[in-house]
Amino acid sequence: MEITIGPARAVSGTLRMPADKAIGHRAAILCALADGRTDLEPWPIAEDCQFTVELLRQLGVPCERTAEGLRITGVGRHGLQASSSELFCGESGTTIRLMCGLLAGQPFTSRLTAATSLSRRPMRRVMEPLIRMGASISGTGQGHAEISPPLEIHGQSPLRGVSYDMPLASAQVKSAILLAGLFADSPVRVTEPAPTRDHTERLLKRLGLEIDMRDRTVTLHPPQANWRAPGRVSIPGDPSSAAFFAVAAAIIPGSQLDLEDVGLNPTRTHYLEVLQRMGATIGLKVAEHEWEPRGTITVSSQGLRGIRIGAEEVPRLIDELPILMVAACAAKGQSVFEGLGELRVKETDRVESM
Repeated sequence: MEITIGPARAVSGTLRMPADKAIGHRAAILCALADGRTDLEPWPIAEDCQFTVELLRQLGVPCERTAEGLRITGVGRHGLQASSSELFCGESGTTIRLMCGLLAGQPFTSRLTAATSLSRRPMRRVMEPLIRMGASISGTGQGHAEISPPLEIHGQSPLRGVSYDMPLASAQVKSAILLAGLFADSPVRVTEPAPTRDHTERLLKRLGLEIDMRDRTVTLHPPQANWRAPGRVSIPGDPSSAAFFAVAAAIIPGSQLDLEDVGLNPTRTHYLEVLQRMGATIGLKVAEHEWEPRGTITVSSQGLRGIRIGAEEVPRLIDELPILMVAACAAKGQSVFEGLGELRVKETDRVESM
């Protein structure tokens, strides 16, 4: 199929984004551990999320697609079953890291495998805190500076509670520790060097679990019993997907674009602040605050200027940095991006590709 795309004089109109895949992964896993049925609506179309669902099925969790989304029948905190085959994560880094946390607290052995690119990505950062909690995890490159998939996990139940200071800011590693903490014998505390997305914490609170969030430290008190399924979880639009259209409106003078029902979690919208610093006009209209804020983003621009993005901002921009590089190409003056090392160990070397 050939598609010809011509230059636009302006970008205008109203769009809705696909459901947020970061929330989708986490909601599916936590609802799989609940008592009862949950409808996740809408369900993300991203392939990454389908790998997470397939792995849950292999672990004995009934999951079925509906016209509106995904229906999960939870098996309870101790209801997962050992898979009779390897658990293939494709190229989904979120899937493999969150599953490490989930499987660390199971009384059976699991083997997580991955496609070519993910098989080269670093896993020591997620393995070390889980091993400290009592799980046994091994992978390729044991004894070297880094460890990669496939990973073999010998779970432990219960795990030990820990207080862990993360050397690198990573929402996936933080979430893996919190998932493992659901199977611990005492509280789990995680302190991150810089704020990262907090969807796991918000979901745990939404499900009624005891979790405390202060500054950059999260404390989870392991539940003494199963939690009830919430019945329905409405997943907002993906703010990272919205970033591409926001930049399109920002780089073409005379544009105005409304992006409806987008997640406005403050740990995910820092790219909007960056675009504002570059000269774009950004409007936010919050529709609801509930467990995850959501609403409409309005973007317009009369031209952008170059800026500096500091290393301390990178953890809050990790998925949006490539499209912000496009904005920088269309801006007047020089833009400086600092501290981009983490982009080199994604599914591709995003610095090189950009």
